Amino acid sequence: MNDYPRPELLVETDWLEDHLDDPKVRIFDCTTHLVPDPEKVFTVKSGLEDYQAGHIPGAGYLDLQAELSDPAGAFRFTTPGADDFAAAVGAKGLGDDFRIVLYSGGTMWWATRIWWMLYAFGFETAAVLNGGMQKWQAEGRPTSTAACRYPAAAFTARVQPGRIVAKEAVLAALENEAAVVVNALTQAQHAGASKTHYGRPGRIAGSVCLPGLDLLDRERNTFLAADALQAKFAAARIGMDKKVLTYCGGGIAATADAFALVLLGHDDVGIYDNSLSEWANDHSLPMETDGDL
Repeated sequence: MNDYPRPELLVETDWLEDHLDDPKVRIFDCTTHLVPDPEKVFTVKSGLEDYQAGHIPGAGYLDLQAELSDPAGAFRFTTPGADDFAAAVGAKGLGDDFRIVLYSGGTMWWATRIWWMLYAFGFETAAVLNGGMQKWQAEGRPTSTAACRYPAAAFTARVQPGRIVAKEAVLAALENEAAVVVNALTQAQHAGASKTHYGRPGRIAGSVCLPGLDLLDRERNTFLAADALQAKFAAARIGMDKKVLTYCGGGIAATADAFALVLLGHDDVGIYDNSLSEWANDHSLPMETDGDL
Protein backbone atom coordinates (compact mmCIF):
# COMPACT_ATOMS: atom_id res chain seq x y z
CA MET A 1 0.00 0.00 0.00
CA ASN A 2 1.15 3.53 -0.75
CA ASP A 3 -0.43 4.96 2.43
CA TYR A 4 -1.24 8.39 1.01
CA PRO A 5 -3.14 10.55 3.51
CA ARG A 6 -5.65 11.28 0.71
CA PRO A 7 -5.72 8.05 -1.33
CA GLU A 8 -9.09 8.91 -2.89
CA LEU A 9 -7.34 11.41 -5.19
CA LEU A 10 -5.72 8.60 -7.19
CA VAL A 11 -7.41 5.60 -8.78
CA GLU A 12 -5.58 2.57 -10.08
CA THR A 13 -6.09 0.94 -13.46
CA ASP A 14 -7.68 -2.22 -12.05
CA TRP A 15 -10.26 -0.17 -10.12
CA LEU A 16 -11.14 1.84 -13.21
CA GLU A 17 -11.55 -1.21 -15.42
CA ASP A 18 -13.92 -2.64 -12.81
CA HIS A 19 -15.96 0.59 -12.91
CA LEU A 20 -16.17 1.27 -16.66
CA ASP A 21 -19.90 0.56 -16.59
CA ASP A 22 -20.64 2.42 -13.36
CA PRO A 23 -23.18 5.15 -14.25
CA LYS A 24 -21.87 7.34 -11.44
CA VAL A 25 -18.30 7.35 -12.81
CA ARG A 26 -17.40 9.62 -15.70
CA ILE A 27 -13.99 9.39 -17.33
CA PHE A 28 -12.16 12.08 -19.29
CA ASP A 29 -9.05 12.04 -21.45
CA CYS A 30 -7.12 15.30 -20.86
CA THR A 31 -4.22 14.79 -23.28
CA THR A 32 -2.51 17.87 -24.73
CA HIS A 33 0.90 18.20 -26.37
CA LEU A 34 3.50 20.94 -26.21
CA VAL A 35 5.48 20.88 -29.46
CA PRO A 36 8.90 22.63 -29.35
CA ASP A 37 8.88 25.83 -31.40
CA PRO A 38 12.02 27.97 -31.91
CA GLU A 39 10.00 31.20 -31.81
CA LYS A 40 7.32 30.47 -29.21
CA VAL A 41 9.16 27.95 -26.97
CA PHE A 42 6.22 25.57 -27.41
CA THR A 43 3.15 25.35 -29.61
CA VAL A 44 0.07 23.76 -28.06
CA LYS A 45 -1.41 20.79 -29.92
CA SER A 46 -4.70 19.22 -28.94
CA GLY A 47 -4.67 15.57 -27.97
CA LEU A 48 -7.93 14.93 -29.82
CA GLU A 49 -6.19 12.85 -32.50
CA ASP A 50 -4.72 10.62 -29.77
CA TYR A 51 -8.17 10.27 -28.25
CA GLN A 52 -9.71 9.35 -31.61
CA ALA A 53 -6.98 6.77 -32.22
CA GLY A 54 -7.83 4.99 -28.98
CA HIS A 55 -9.10 5.91 -25.52
CA ILE A 56 -10.40 4.24 -22.40
CA PRO A 57 -13.88 2.92 -23.24
CA GLY A 58 -16.61 5.41 -22.43
CA ALA A 59 -14.24 8.33 -21.84
CA GLY A 60 -15.00 11.83 -23.05
CA TYR A 61 -12.33 14.30 -24.14
CA LEU A 62 -11.45 17.61 -22.50
CA ASP A 63 -9.44 20.09 -24.56
CA LEU A 64 -7.60 22.22 -22.01
CA GLN A 65 -6.67 25.11 -24.26
CA ALA A 66 -9.75 25.22 -26.51
CA GLU A 67 -12.43 24.51 -23.90
CA LEU A 68 -11.10 25.15 -20.40
CA SER A 69 -8.82 28.20 -20.75
CA ASP A 70 -9.84 31.85 -20.75
CA PRO A 71 -10.12 32.90 -24.43
CA ALA A 72 -9.51 36.50 -23.37
CA GLY A 73 -6.47 35.61 -21.28
CA ALA A 74 -3.08 36.98 -22.24
CA PHE A 75 -1.49 33.55 -21.71
CA ARG A 76 -2.16 30.09 -23.08
CA PHE A 77 -3.77 28.31 -20.15
CA THR A 78 -5.20 31.06 -17.97
CA THR A 79 -8.00 29.71 -15.81
CA PRO A 80 -11.43 31.09 -16.81
CA GLY A 81 -13.87 32.66 -14.39
CA ALA A 82 -16.12 30.48 -12.27
CA ASP A 83 -19.25 30.83 -14.40
CA ASP A 84 -17.45 30.15 -17.66
CA PHE A 85 -15.62 27.16 -16.21
CA ALA A 86 -18.82 25.70 -14.74
CA ALA A 87 -20.60 26.08 -18.07
CA ALA A 88 -17.74 24.48 -20.01
CA VAL A 89 -17.30 21.40 -17.83
CA GLY A 90 -21.04 21.00 -17.27
CA ALA A 91 -21.59 20.92 -21.02
CA LYS A 92 -19.08 18.05 -21.23
CA GLY A 93 -20.99 16.08 -18.59
CA LEU A 94 -18.80 16.81 -15.61
CA GLY A 95 -21.11 17.50 -12.69
CA ASP A 96 -21.76 17.47 -8.99
CA ASP A 97 -23.39 14.04 -8.90
CA PHE A 98 -20.52 12.08 -10.42
CA ARG A 99 -17.17 10.57 -9.51
CA ILE A 100 -14.79 12.00 -12.11
CA VAL A 101 -11.64 10.19 -13.27
CA LEU A 102 -9.09 12.13 -15.32
CA TYR A 103 -6.21 10.70 -17.30
CA SER A 104 -3.77 11.78 -19.98
CA GLY A 105 -1.32 10.29 -22.42
CA GLY A 106 2.35 11.18 -21.98
CA THR A 107 2.97 13.14 -18.80
CA MET A 108 0.53 12.94 -15.91
CA TRP A 109 0.25 16.66 -15.46
CA TRP A 110 -2.34 17.33 -18.14
CA ALA A 111 -4.69 15.33 -15.93
CA THR A 112 -3.42 16.98 -12.74
CA ARG A 113 -3.92 20.41 -14.32
CA ILE A 114 -7.61 19.81 -14.92
CA TRP A 115 -7.89 18.09 -11.52
CA TRP A 116 -6.39 21.22 -9.94
CA MET A 117 -8.85 23.51 -11.70
CA LEU A 118 -11.72 21.41 -10.38
CA TYR A 119 -10.15 21.51 -6.90
CA ALA A 120 -9.79 25.29 -7.14
CA PHE A 121 -13.51 25.51 -7.86
CA GLY A 122 -14.42 23.34 -4.88
CA PHE A 123 -15.11 20.03 -6.63
CA GLU A 124 -14.14 17.21 -4.26
CA THR A 125 -14.94 13.98 -6.12
CA ALA A 126 -12.36 14.00 -8.91
CA ALA A 127 -9.38 11.66 -9.11
CA VAL A 128 -6.41 11.12 -11.40
CA LEU A 129 -5.73 7.74 -13.00
CA ASN A 130 -2.35 6.66 -11.65
CA GLY A 131 -0.08 5.91 -14.61
CA GLY A 132 -2.48 7.39 -17.13
CA MET A 133 -2.93 6.00 -20.62
CA GLN A 134 0.67 4.78 -20.66
CA LYS A 135 0.08 2.29 -17.84
CA TRP A 136 -3.41 1.37 -19.07
CA GLN A 137 -2.06 0.34 -22.48
CA ALA A 138 1.06 -1.34 -21.07
CA GLU A 139 -1.24 -3.62 -19.08
CA GLY A 140 -3.23 -4.56 -22.18
CA ARG A 141 -6.48 -3.07 -20.94
CA PRO A 142 -9.33 -2.34 -23.38
CA THR A 143 -9.44 0.75 -25.58
CA SER A 144 -12.04 2.14 -27.94
CA THR A 145 -12.16 4.43 -30.97
CA ALA A 146 -15.87 5.12 -30.59
CA ALA A 147 -16.74 8.78 -30.03
CA CYS A 148 -18.15 9.31 -26.54
CA ARG A 149 -19.97 12.26 -25.06
CA TYR A 150 -21.74 12.37 -21.73
CA PRO A 151 -25.06 14.15 -21.26
CA ALA A 152 -24.67 17.65 -19.83
CA ALA A 153 -24.54 17.91 -16.05
CA ALA A 154 -24.84 20.61 -13.39
CA PHE A 155 -21.49 21.77 -12.03
CA THR A 156 -21.42 24.11 -9.04
CA ALA A 157 -18.32 26.30 -8.98
CA ARG A 158 -17.26 27.41 -5.49
CA VAL A 159 -14.06 29.42 -5.73
CA GLN A 160 -11.44 28.32 -3.17
CA PRO A 161 -9.15 31.31 -2.52
CA GLY A 162 -5.44 30.64 -2.72
CA ARG A 163 -5.53 27.54 -4.90
CA ILE A 164 -4.89 29.43 -8.14
CA VAL A 165 -2.94 32.64 -7.64
CA ALA A 166 -1.54 35.65 -9.49
CA LYS A 167 1.93 37.21 -9.37
CA GLU A 168 1.06 39.37 -6.36
CA ALA A 169 0.64 36.27 -4.20
CA VAL A 170 4.01 34.97 -5.38
CA LEU A 171 5.73 38.24 -4.50
CA ALA A 172 4.15 38.11 -1.04
CA ALA A 173 5.22 34.48 -0.55
CA LEU A 174 8.83 35.35 -1.40
CA GLU A 175 8.81 37.75 1.54
CA ASN A 176 7.16 35.29 3.91
CA GLU A 177 9.36 32.92 5.93
CA ALA A 178 6.36 30.64 6.38
CA ALA A 179 5.97 30.19 2.62
CA VAL A 180 8.00 28.60 -0.18
CA VAL A 181 7.80 29.08 -3.95
CA VAL A 182 8.54 25.92 -5.94
CA ASN A 183 9.64 25.52 -9.56
CA ALA A 184 8.38 22.28 -11.16
CA LEU A 185 10.56 22.63 -14.28
CA THR A 186 13.86 20.82 -14.77
CA GLN A 187 16.96 21.57 -12.74
CA ALA A 188 18.65 22.89 -15.91
CA GLN A 189 15.81 25.35 -16.52
CA HIS A 190 15.86 26.37 -12.88
CA ALA A 191 19.60 27.01 -13.06
CA GLY A 192 19.29 29.00 -16.27
CA ALA A 193 21.44 26.48 -18.14
CA SER A 194 18.73 25.23 -20.54
CA LYS A 195 18.07 26.64 -24.01
CA THR A 196 14.37 26.22 -23.25
CA HIS A 197 13.06 29.20 -21.34
CA TYR A 198 10.01 31.44 -21.34
CA GLY A 199 11.56 34.88 -21.80
CA ARG A 200 14.40 35.45 -19.39
CA PRO A 201 16.25 32.24 -18.45
CA GLY A 202 16.34 30.94 -14.91
CA ARG A 203 13.89 30.99 -12.04
CA ILE A 204 11.79 33.22 -9.86
CA ALA A 205 14.40 34.68 -7.51
CA GLY A 206 14.31 32.90 -4.17
CA SER A 207 12.40 29.83 -5.36
CA VAL A 208 13.45 26.21 -4.94
CA CYS A 209 13.21 23.43 -7.52
CA LEU A 210 11.46 20.08 -7.46
CA PRO A 211 10.79 18.90 -11.04
CA GLY A 212 7.40 17.33 -11.58
CA LEU A 213 9.04 14.37 -13.29
CA ASP A 214 10.99 13.60 -10.11
CA LEU A 215 7.71 12.73 -8.39
CA LEU A 216 6.97 9.87 -10.77
CA ASP A 217 8.19 6.35 -11.27
CA ARG A 218 9.43 6.95 -14.82
CA GLU A 219 8.99 3.33 -15.87
CA ARG A 220 5.38 3.00 -14.75
CA ASN A 221 4.39 6.69 -15.04
CA THR A 222 2.87 6.48 -11.54
CA PHE A 223 3.30 8.73 -8.54
CA LEU A 224 5.95 7.61 -6.08
CA ALA A 225 4.81 6.03 -2.83
CA ALA A 226 4.00 8.37 0.05
CA ASP A 227 7.30 7.95 1.89
CA ALA A 228 9.30 8.55 -1.31
CA LEU A 229 7.25 11.66 -2.12
CA GLN A 230 7.75 12.99 1.39
CA ALA A 231 11.50 12.44 1.05
CA LYS A 232 11.56 14.37 -2.25
CA PHE A 233 9.81 17.37 -0.71
CA ALA A 234 11.98 17.28 2.39
CA ALA A 235 15.19 17.15 0.32
CA ALA A 236 14.03 20.20 -1.64
CA ARG A 237 13.32 22.08 1.63
CA ILE A 238 9.59 22.18 1.01
CA GLY A 239 8.09 21.81 4.47
CA MET A 240 4.61 20.44 5.00
CA ASP A 241 4.18 23.21 7.57
CA LYS A 242 4.69 25.95 4.97
CA LYS A 243 2.40 27.65 2.51
CA VAL A 244 3.50 26.35 -0.89
CA LEU A 245 3.06 28.06 -4.27
CA THR A 246 4.17 26.10 -7.33
CA TYR A 247 4.99 27.35 -10.82
CA CYS A 248 6.45 26.21 -14.14
CA GLY A 249 6.22 27.61 -17.66
CA GLY A 250 2.45 27.87 -17.95
CA GLY A 251 0.85 26.40 -14.83
CA ILE A 252 0.81 22.79 -16.02
CA ALA A 253 3.80 20.88 -14.56
CA ALA A 254 3.28 22.99 -11.43
CA THR A 255 0.13 20.98 -10.77
CA ALA A 256 2.12 17.74 -10.47
CA ASP A 257 3.93 19.13 -7.42
CA ALA A 258 0.77 20.71 -6.05
CA PHE A 259 -1.31 17.56 -6.55
CA ALA A 260 1.35 15.44 -4.83
CA LEU A 261 1.32 17.77 -1.83
CA VAL A 262 -2.46 17.51 -1.49
CA LEU A 263 -2.17 13.73 -1.90
CA LEU A 264 0.16 13.87 1.12
CA GLY A 265 -2.42 15.83 3.10
CA HIS A 266 -1.09 19.38 2.67
CA ASP A 267 -3.98 21.86 2.59
CA ASP A 268 -2.20 25.18 1.99
CA VAL A 269 -1.03 24.85 -1.61
CA GLY A 270 -1.59 27.03 -4.66
CA ILE A 271 -0.33 27.26 -8.23
CA TYR A 272 0.82 30.42 -9.99
CA ASP A 273 -1.51 30.26 -12.97
CA ASN A 274 0.48 32.22 -15.56
CA SER A 275 3.87 31.11 -14.21
CA LEU A 276 6.99 32.03 -16.20
CA SER A 277 4.97 32.84 -19.30
CA GLU A 278 4.10 36.02 -17.43
CA TRP A 279 6.93 36.39 -14.89
CA ALA A 280 9.88 35.92 -17.25
CA ASN A 281 8.54 38.58 -19.60
CA ASP A 282 7.90 41.22 -16.95
CA HIS A 283 11.26 42.81 -16.15
CA SER A 284 9.88 44.35 -12.98
CA LEU A 285 9.69 40.85 -11.48
CA PRO A 286 12.84 39.30 -10.00
CA MET A 287 14.57 36.37 -11.69
CA GLU A 288 17.95 34.76 -11.16
CA THR A 289 20.20 32.04 -12.55
CA ASP A 290 22.97 30.05 -10.94
CA GLY A 291 25.39 32.41 -12.65
CA ASP A 292 24.01 35.32 -10.61
CA LEU A 293 24.98 33.73 -7.29
